[in-house]
Amino acid sequence: MGEDAAVEQEQAGGRRGRGASGGAAARRAARSGGGPGTQLTYIKRKVNVYEVLNEEGLALIEKNADTVLEEIGIEFRDDAEALALWKEAGADVKGERVHFPKGLCRELLKTAPSVYTQHARNPERSVQIGGDATVFAPVYGPPFVRDLDGNRRYATIEDFRNFVKLAYMAPSIHHSGGTVCEPVDVPVNKRHLDMVYSHIKYSDKPFMGSVTAPERAEDTVAMAKIVFGDDFVENNTVLTSLINANSPMVFDETMLGAAKVYARHNQACIVTPFILAGAMSPVTVAGTLTQVLAEVLAGASFTQLIRKGAPVLFGTFASSISMQSGAPTFGTPEPTLVSYGAAQLARRLGLPFRTGGSLCASKVPDAQAAYESANTLNSTLLAGTNFVLHSAGWLEGGLASCYEKFMMDIDQLGMQQKFAEGVDLSENGQAMDAIRQVGPGSHYLGCDHTQANFQTAFYRSSIADNNSYEQWLAEGQKTAPQRANELARRWLESYEAPYLDPSIDDGLKDFIAAKKASMPDAFT
Repeated sequence: MGEDAAVEQEQAGGRRGRGASGGAAARRAARSGGGPGTQLTYIKRKVNVYEVLNEEGLALIEKNADTVLEEIGIEFRDDAEALALWKEAGADVKGERVHFPKGLCRELLKTAPSVYTQHARNPERSVQIGGDATVFAPVYGPPFVRDLDGNRRYATIEDFRNFVKLAYMAPSIHHSGGTVCEPVDVPVNKRHLDMVYSHIKYSDKPFMGSVTAPERAEDTVAMAKIVFGDDFVENNTVLTSLINANSPMVFDETMLGAAKVYARHNQACIVTPFILAGAMSPVTVAGTLTQVLAEVLAGASFTQLIRKGAPVLFGTFASSISMQSGAPTFGTPEPTLVSYGAAQLARRLGLPFRTGGSLCASKVPDAQAAYESANTLNSTLLAGTNFVLHSAGWLEGGLASCYEKFMMDIDQLGMQQKFAEGVDLSENGQAMDAIRQVGPGSHYLGCDHTQANFQTAFYRSSIADNNSYEQWLAEGQKTAPQRANELARRWLESYEAPYLDPSIDDGLKDFIAAKKASMPDAFT
């Protein structure tokens, strides 16, 4: 970013927010569960990615995807503009189905950036998307919450604000996300205004925009321009949007409308086939990967018809289903293989990649939730994922955002961040002075190297209890969810909002008031 742009962003975002990253405090936070006082930068991975497909396998899936695009085609429903653009680009348009000549989508995607920056209103919170970077964002979309009193109920705008606050305070969450829960107590046609405002007001991390209608995407862009300025938004990326394919092989009017808004304004689209394998894609890994690649090629290249160079991500959300009940399952081997394979395909396309998170089907934050989330999250990092939605708080197959699960997940995210640093091969990391000092038959507890490093040597969980059984009894026999509950309450009680320029805040409030006054409430 040039000096003038940096100055412009600093003026738009106001003074630096609390909890700047860097230094000894950041290193301590990286090795502990982290407190709300210190923020970590996005992950810069120093570990190799894990790959499951060889060149022959990748070429086969790419060939099959090209066949799907050319022979079967992808439907672009209820959008005459999209169909006209594809026809002009050289595709064979028959009704609402578009057939793509081999190589057309790949050629169009050559203008999409492989790495870009999503700017936050606090420049220290800006994130790199792509390359060796991994960015964690919270849960997205649940209509229900499991609250701190143990109730499962519909989410409210107060819950939404609480999750934004927790994500802001969490050192290992790098991005504020989007629909952290669906606030059903606010009219459907107006809630996006309160949601976007909450991300801006209660956090200074980057955030996502509304996609539930094109006009709501336009409102999001307008609010971003109040924060950052018109020119900065048009020439930089400050928003990310989630554009789901209606699998199998359909893009609908709502998603296309939102994609057009964001791409026209140079804002990022995550083109994501939403897959429940066996229902919305074939039951096999290779078949699912073929369909995923075809859908992403069509949707992602469409953004380049709207505006060349607009950021776009290769997304996938792939789950298996129970063949007995049809319910989605998580943490199982087959979706993991899909994620690994899709990551390889994204790298070959030169697009940033989104998948994974802390996914589970459990109804409460129990052992099932932990196992399934760990299985998903570990593979997410090792796949080389660049943007991780649903990193914290996901429960019940995505139907509920859970406060306790959120706190347990961010603890695990901190561990993933430490693991991603790889092996320290510096002089201190080699520890030869310690080995010489201790020698055979002694111990390292009191040596100089241990004394100098003990505070930051190992990750310290904010949730786990590693004390003796007797101490655990004396402290109330608390379970991990109980400890997470207490931690969430403490964080929310101690929350302090980051600085927001009063003139920007007033501008946002005026815009929201005018938009709400312009239309009656709608709850459907």
